[in-house]
Amino acid sequence: MMKKVLFLALMLCFVTFSTEAKKPEMLRYDIECAGEGIEDTYLVKVWVYAKSNKLTSDDLKKYAVHGVLFKGYAGKKEFCKEKRAMVSPEIEHDRADFFDAFFNNDKEYARYSTEIDGSMERVKVGKEYKYGMVVSVSEGALRKRLVDAGILRKLGI
Repeated sequence: MMKKVLFLALMLCFVTFSTEAKKPEMLRYDIECAGEGIEDTYLVKVWVYAKSNKLTSDDLKKYAVHGVLFKGYAGKKEFCKEKRAMVSPEIEHDRADFFDAFFNNDKEYARYSTEIDGSMERVKVGKEYKYGMVVSVSEGALRKRLVDAGILRKLGI
């Protein structure tokens, strides 16, 4: 009898944990300067590494915005300037509620990113795929959104 109760309790825990919504895991990615954007925008190339060959342009835009926010990028080309991350990576954890909605639930990141037509690439590297795409990220509008959410302070204050 005791074994049956223990077994049922373990099964209940397993079902509870397996049905709990999981936050999508971030893939490994790189971000680099792709040129000069128009005023208040960054033009970046993002490279995402995945085992699946089913990433979309929306997926790559998500990583481009994530990179601008939390990684920044080096100015390797002569016409590119180095850009620091807009916010520290710790803030992503501290404000998880905001960033979970921003990147996953509401997909708000899409408002601040535009794919450059014809720039998507896919290369098979070993057992995984490497996706690349040039994305224009609206730095000014993104910064305003973070100020409105209380994540960044207004410039000049």
